[in-house]
Amino acid sequence: MPQTITIQIRIYPHDQAILVEMGNTYIQTVNKLTEQAEMSGMFPKLTSKNLSVNLPSAVKNQIIRDAKSIFKKVNKLKKRPILKKPVYHINNQNYTIGENSVSFPVFMDGKVQRLVVPAHIPDQERTLLSDSKNGLLRVVQKSEKWFVQVAIERPTMQTTGDVVMGVDLGLKVPAVSVTSNGKTKFYGNGRKNKFIRRKYLSHRRKLGKLKKLSAIRKMCDKESRYMRDQNHKISREIVNMAIKQNVSIIKLEKLTNLRKTTRQSRKNAKNLHNWSFFQLQMFITYKAAIAGIKVGQVNPAFTSQTCPICGQLNKAKDRTYQCTCGYQAHRDRVGAINIMYQPVIDGNSLSA
Repeated sequence: MPQTITIQIRIYPHDQAILVEMGNTYIQTVNKLTEQAEMSGMFPKLTSKNLSVNLPSAVKNQIIRDAKSIFKKVNKLKKRPILKKPVYHINNQNYTIGENSVSFPVFMDGKVQRLVVPAHIPDQERTLLSDSKNGLLRVVQKSEKWFVQVAIERPTMQTTGDVVMGVDLGLKVPAVSVTSNGKTKFYGNGRKNKFIRRKYLSHRRKLGKLKKLSAIRKMCDKESRYMRDQNHKISREIVNMAIKQNVSIIKLEKLTNLRKTTRQSRKNAKNLHNWSFFQLQMFITYKAAIAGIKVGQVNPAFTSQTCPICGQLNKAKDRTYQCTCGYQAHRDRVGAINIMYQPVIDGNSLSA
């Protein structure tokens, strides 16, 4: 079964106003169709000719498909989802990705035209595009920057190894991995991360007193980029380790109750709620899928308190875990070992 992952490509449009207008028209039309369907209790039969909006026919058809998909969720969610962020969807038959550009249809100067936008396509993304089947393309804006996100299907390339890896995530030590063949590795620098976060927080407070809102937003963007860069580096190291050790499945904590099960102190509480554990997991999952390695979720409860030898519960003192049976190890290594031994929840693995 093929794996579906999404790659992101930076684009540099000369006329951003066109993309803003297209994105706003797109979500407004989707919201209008779903509202009408909700009021009538059924989704009507529509074609692109029924939509009187200034968009290409291919995009109108995609709007109908998106609106129908959202309407199907109304009964399950008991509330109609409303799109708020401008977005522009194009199916795989109507866009082209070149060497250094992306082209897709837009409505401009009273007619449908093909817009060619300069793009930066890294080597890894270029390789993925050449080896995969391209799917839906989304044009989005993030912090005044423009991107296209392309869903691609890759044939399943499952590794044949039988080694299992457990990964424990934390603040003082961002990540620890342990494999069933006895390899342990610590990733990242928790102290440095906390220092960087405190520095940005201090700067934001000073700027806040001066009421420099624009500078505060830029500072937040810098902090977000730093965190994203750290998560990319850590996830790459983890997956490289898994490839080297011939790992077939990486086990991670289920994040739903992570903040409840993680030990907190006053100085760590704010960092815990700010640090993007979910983003790190998604990066690990994405990179593992490319390498043909499965990723599964396990219950995180007591993983750092349970002795891997005798099963007794003990509270660690700072970073050192010691059991009455004589077993002693780093607290986060104990967590990774127990995650490795835990069964995957519901027997399901994460897809990228």
